[in-house]
Amino acid sequence: MSSVAVLTQESFNEHRSGLLPEQTVSVAGQDEDALPTYKEAFPPLPEKAASPEGTQETANAWTSKIRPLKSSIITQVFHVPLEERKYKDINQFGEGDQAKVCVDIMHKTGAHLELSLAKDQGLSIMVSGKLDAVMKARKEIVSRLQTQASATVAIPKEHHRFVIGKNGEKLQELELKTATKIQIPRPDDPSNQIKISGTKEGLEKAKHEILLISAEQDKRAVERVNIDKVYHPFITGAYNKLVGEMMQETGARINVPPPSVNKTEIVITGEKEQVALAVAMIKKIYEDKKKNATTIAVEVKKSQHKYVIGPKGNTLQEILDRTGVSVEIPPSDSSSETVILRGEPDRLGQALTEVYAKANSYTVSSVSAPSWLHRFIIGKKGQNLAKITQQMPKVHIEFTEGEDKITLEGPTKDVQMVQSQIEAIVTDLVSRMDYAEISVDPKFHRHLIGKGGVNINRIKELHKVTVRIPPDNEKSNLIRIEGDPQGVQEAKKELLELASRMENERTKDLIIEQRFHRAIIGQKGEKIKEVRDKFPEVIINFPDPAQKSDIVQLRGPRTEVEKCSKFMQKIVAEMVENSYSVSVPIFKQFHRNIIGKGGSNIKKVRDSTGARIIFPTAEDKDQELITVVGTEEAVREAQKELEELIRSLVRVQMIYEHTRTDLTEALVLLHITMYRLSSQSVRTHKVKLDQCEDLGIESLNLKFLIKLCGLHFSAAPPAEAPIQENGEANGEVKEPVDPNAPKKCDVIVISGRKERCDAAVEALKALVPVTIEVEVPFELHRYIIGQKGSGIRKMMDEFEVNIQVPAPEQQSDKIAITGLANHLDRAKEGLLERVKELQAEQEDRALRSFKLTITVDPKYHPKIIGRKGAIITNIRTEHDVNIQFPEKNDENQDQITITGYEHKAIAARDAIKAIVDELEEMISEDITLDSRVHARIIGARGKGIRKIMDEFKVDLRFPQSGAADPNLVTVTGRPELVDEAIDHLLNLEEEYMADVVENEAKMAYMRPSGGSAAAMDEQRGPSKGFVVREAPWTTGNEKAPDMTSSEDFPSFGAPVATKTSPWGPKRF
Repeated sequence: MSSVAVLTQESFNEHRSGLLPEQTVSVAGQDEDALPTYKEAFPPLPEKAASPEGTQETANAWTSKIRPLKSSIITQVFHVPLEERKYKDINQFGEGDQAKVCVDIMHKTGAHLELSLAKDQGLSIMVSGKLDAVMKARKEIVSRLQTQASATVAIPKEHHRFVIGKNGEKLQELELKTATKIQIPRPDDPSNQIKISGTKEGLEKAKHEILLISAEQDKRAVERVNIDKVYHPFITGAYNKLVGEMMQETGARINVPPPSVNKTEIVITGEKEQVALAVAMIKKIYEDKKKNATTIAVEVKKSQHKYVIGPKGNTLQEILDRTGVSVEIPPSDSSSETVILRGEPDRLGQALTEVYAKANSYTVSSVSAPSWLHRFIIGKKGQNLAKITQQMPKVHIEFTEGEDKITLEGPTKDVQMVQSQIEAIVTDLVSRMDYAEISVDPKFHRHLIGKGGVNINRIKELHKVTVRIPPDNEKSNLIRIEGDPQGVQEAKKELLELASRMENERTKDLIIEQRFHRAIIGQKGEKIKEVRDKFPEVIINFPDPAQKSDIVQLRGPRTEVEKCSKFMQKIVAEMVENSYSVSVPIFKQFHRNIIGKGGSNIKKVRDSTGARIIFPTAEDKDQELITVVGTEEAVREAQKELEELIRSLVRVQMIYEHTRTDLTEALVLLHITMYRLSSQSVRTHKVKLDQCEDLGIESLNLKFLIKLCGLHFSAAPPAEAPIQENGEANGEVKEPVDPNAPKKCDVIVISGRKERCDAAVEALKALVPVTIEVEVPFELHRYIIGQKGSGIRKMMDEFEVNIQVPAPEQQSDKIAITGLANHLDRAKEGLLERVKELQAEQEDRALRSFKLTITVDPKYHPKIIGRKGAIITNIRTEHDVNIQFPEKNDENQDQITITGYEHKAIAARDAIKAIVDELEEMISEDITLDSRVHARIIGARGKGIRKIMDEFKVDLRFPQSGAADPNLVTVTGRPELVDEAIDHLLNLEEEYMADVVENEAKMAYMRPSGGSAAAMDEQRGPSKGFVVREAPWTTGNEKAPDMTSSEDFPSFGAPVATKTSPWGPKRF
């Protein structure tokens, strides 16, 4: 018998809309068999293709489109032994010259460097980046952080070009590969010596490679002998003595690969007889050692291998020299601890004894010491530890953070002495030192520290303790206090009191117009200091002037903040009363006259009226406006006094001109220019020469010239001479005169004593204009002329000359200067100086045109630009560059172009990369905030959300209207800042939700009765529901869904009409 399930109409209203009409009839009117089954009413979705072929095709279709990704970043580790370190000062690890060199290498190569110090004081450097950058960084590390050795290798001159290679590529490759600097003599230098500088290991590799190249080119006699690597030490001998003797004896060059090169081939070059002799000697040694030598293997701890090897392998060479036994050490990257000794049987015992002696000559020990005492043992800047290490330099002391022990490594006797000294120090510190830990919310840490560390430094000095406050990225509540037991307890008490006081702290924003901020602060902060002294517990923060903000923030105890707020509002009210202002326009050149000598004039006006008089600064647009500020009465009085000062400023300028016919009728042109406020009136008078004295004109050039020379001018032409008018005498036409003869109107007659006449002639000649030419490149002419001729007019006025620039079509480089002789030199010098300035500007423009393109993911572009372009404007201003982002229709949307000086463009690029790196480290987290509080959090015009984003340095994204989840809010930023912002948002939600619930409770009593959706449903009556057979909940132990349960069937609001479909409504 089949089972029947009934579901209410309200829950499955949408499903009913998708069925046929005959399926919705009442159950009572049809047989049970006619009811639809659950699978018929709700067909299952189609399953995935079951055939393996189809699956395989799908996989191939996807995988064929995916390209394998390979990282272009590689990491290599380089080790610099202690004896080869250039900077060996342990106290300056991580700082000083070594750190500067590493930073410089990173900037030069683009690779990333991480330094660490090994137990043996060797320097381990991990280099990350692209292969080319890593190789360049390696070369820089070797040349700048390792001590350099040098060597020379001689190869035939004709082989040098093969070492250099095509375009120098072989030489560059060789230098990068061996991390050395190779200097090859020039072609005109007869020397065949190639100089190599670098580390010892690099020298051996480079020398080996160069000799190989030479040997390959030397076809006279080259012999390659394959000898097992383990027998190479017997052929070279201790300190390469044996191979040197063979080369000296045979005259052949023998190249044995160094131990660091894993090659078995020994190359011999030279004359055939010499090569043959050398090969025979090498093979004889090899056969002899292969026949007679035996091996023994011993286990030596991996940590002691370096003591067997010795500095630069000297210990191994020493054992080989004394015993004739070769000691084979496994590579450093191998985990094997087996050391193999190879040599004559009767010598192995002695060699084994020396190996164990070297291995056991050093020991490792540890001293128990609480980790919090480690820095006291080390001392300030390592002073305590330096005393011990200076006495026992061979002992290495290692402090491990978080561990209560100190590790010592070095010679046994020295280690024992150092151990006893450190144990004594630890015992002394434990007896007189104590520590305490307190828990304080991280948001109060910066307030405990104070501005510039003033609070925490005061506590440290007062109680003679050290206080460790964890950095923000640790997210830790624990503050650790260390020092004298009594001081620790007193500092703990004071810090807890400060934290408790901060919990009761309040922040208040005062709205004060920005124009009053400077007056409230006062000159050098004197006035605001008085306010802060009056309210020492209140912190007063003024906004940056560039922000144009009116908000002044007060923070401190609640009561003190209220008192300070009222006090500052009273100050502002007084300022508003005394802030009446009037602007008086006065020409810039008269400002100094208004001020007076030593400020006497302006001080008198200020003292008599009580008004403040403000002159324009260099940044002001209008340089001619003087502002008078104060009460209205004082301002009006000060304005009148200023106007009286201005009326007294009159400038009289006098210029003379003479007629050609009669100097006694010379006229004096008198300009009197009166400046009153911003208006200018000019009066011009013409007077006769004999009136000059009546006018008080004593210094005119013409009158001075007459007095100087003791001359007189003829008052009128002789009586018998006819008066000429326009070339006619008494109306009769005169005979034509010589055209080259000077006209009488151009002749000035001077009579008097000869020496005085000569002086007058010279003086008059000095007044005759002269023309000179100056050579100026044609392309600079338009810059000299300036916009609308302003440039050339300025020069003509300054030097009192006329400057003629040739027309553009002439393409001439000559510029003519006309004027008095004593003015020409200054004008020429000024013109040439202007030419130099223009040429310098041209060069500067060329330097500023350097372009740099960087690739940045377009999604980061808005963040780089910043709100209203603030970030990118700051970068442009700071580095003085132009930064161009791609247009919307550009092909390369990820290209950003930087234009400017090369070094500044690179600096701007680094600044953008730093922003991108920071953005790549950011994370995004989604949180659920009730949508009813979103508007409160955002605030009016987004003020609230901007404040949160500025405070926590995060980005907030609220859902758009119609979003699938209206409560979902996305927070983006650095991990630690995102956590802080989320906590703050959740606190705000909790606070605002209380208001929302209260408001909804009030609105429930205000809703109109009747007409609701529930009432309409009740009027319809109960529904019989939708009936199906063989439902899942009827065939097993499951219960039928409870239609009245709000958990099983939550309300999603009013139903939305959707387009009908056999499968029910579409879901998006």
